Amino acid sequence: MRNGLQKVLLAAVAQALMLGGCQDKEEKPVNVLWIIADDFSPDAGCYGNSLVKTPNIDKLAEEGVKFTQAYATNPVCSPSRSAFYTGMYQTTIGAHQHRTENRSELPEGIEVITEYFEEAGYFTSNGYGFPESRQGKTDFNFSADSIFDGSDWSQRAEGQPFFSTVQIHYPHREFERDTSNPIDPAKVTLPPYYPDHPVSRKDWSMYLESVQLLDKRVGEILKRLEEEGLEENTLVIFFADQGRPHLRAKQWLYDAGIHVPLIVRYPGKEKSGSVNDKMVSLIDMAPASLSFAGVEIPDHMQGIDFLNDTLEREYIFAARNRTDAVVDHIRCIRDHRYKYIKNYMPENPYMQFGHYKAYQYPMWALIHVLNNRNELTAVQALYMAPEKPAIEFYDTFEDPYEINNLAFDPDYKDIKDEMSIALSKWELKTNDPRNDDPDNYEDILVARKEKYGERWAKRGFDADSIDVEAYLHWWEKELGINHRK
Repeated sequence: MRNGLQKVLLAAVAQALMLGGCQDKEEKPVNVLWIIADDFSPDAGCYGNSLVKTPNIDKLAEEGVKFTQAYATNPVCSPSRSAFYTGMYQTTIGAHQHRTENRSELPEGIEVITEYFEEAGYFTSNGYGFPESRQGKTDFNFSADSIFDGSDWSQRAEGQPFFSTVQIHYPHREFERDTSNPIDPAKVTLPPYYPDHPVSRKDWSMYLESVQLLDKRVGEILKRLEEEGLEENTLVIFFADQGRPHLRAKQWLYDAGIHVPLIVRYPGKEKSGSVNDKMVSLIDMAPASLSFAGVEIPDHMQGIDFLNDTLEREYIFAARNRTDAVVDHIRCIRDHRYKYIKNYMPENPYMQFGHYKAYQYPMWALIHVLNNRNELTAVQALYMAPEKPAIEFYDTFEDPYEINNLAFDPDYKDIKDEMSIALSKWELKTNDPRNDDPDNYEDILVARKEKYGERWAKRGFDADSIDVEAYLHWWEKELGINHRK
């Protein structure tokens, strides 16, 4: 990466050229704004959830293009963010292990998207959507210092175009309640792989209320654009870094973990109210944003300009590796209908212990308790299996919850084999390192235990010997559930 002085000089020259070139034009240089939600699946009203109240996200969809098939390249934040800020698969750039401790520089010739915008004269910022706000979340798995000019677009020079990313923590756990629009747990619709229990329903309703708080923040940001007269020359791209924070979702390659909302509002609100079903990967955000701003897309970027109607993906690919101290190695390929998942470590169960999930997810305790009581349905019990199948294959049209594994169904052999070959070719082409890890696993494990040790103690538990019945009772009290099932 270039040093600060080089960046300032390059930006000053490029800005002068850009603004000078625009003096004879009536059009202003286009700004690009990414609004990024944290841990959000397509659970807004405009995506078909009639229970949740998301008027601002719904209005954004009415004024823009709603994409229905957008996917993260990883189901947890740091690898996903490392990918979409560079336009590169996290596996290619060595950023595939979540929360990497021994971070290295990006490979030679690879830069974060801000570098290319700054060279073109843009001011770059990352914050929370208010003037003079603090720097927003990055969470990269590589060394990256001073990659943004500031924390808010208000800090730019007069007339300077901007590329800004605004971070919204919602609906990341811990969930916050929307007391102005509470959601009745009795009315929520749970996926069939979750037990129908008061704890599940309350946890799900609180997630949806956090989605409503996300919506309010989106509204505030869009109102600010309008009030500052920036609406007509700003490309707005709203998406999430990965799927919802629930079991079998975040950290997993099922659609609940990688399928994300994506809404694009063009300057002048062109194509407003349209719906686009093309396959989009989050690594496509960087090249599309550069191209729309008239900045050349670097040759090394693996994403495509998804805003170009002539370009379309046949497949999306996603990968999961270590998440904190939980080691697994999974890859998947998906087209419009079918999903092929390869578990390289089938001996590692779905429910191998991880501090984050055990500490944050009420359903972690619930599903253990109900399994011990033999009260899970056959579908729910699949998640408690001692190992995973090596291959999973799903028809998402007929089976949107990805429950019925068709890997050994002869009727699907041809399409399964075709996708298996395509996945292998992708791994080779993108230099997938499989499970290479720059960190010492024992160090990571010790660090996670130290981080969560005091937290567990405050709840009255020892993570090494959790009484799940007692822990479920703790959650029932915490969630205000007055009876036990």
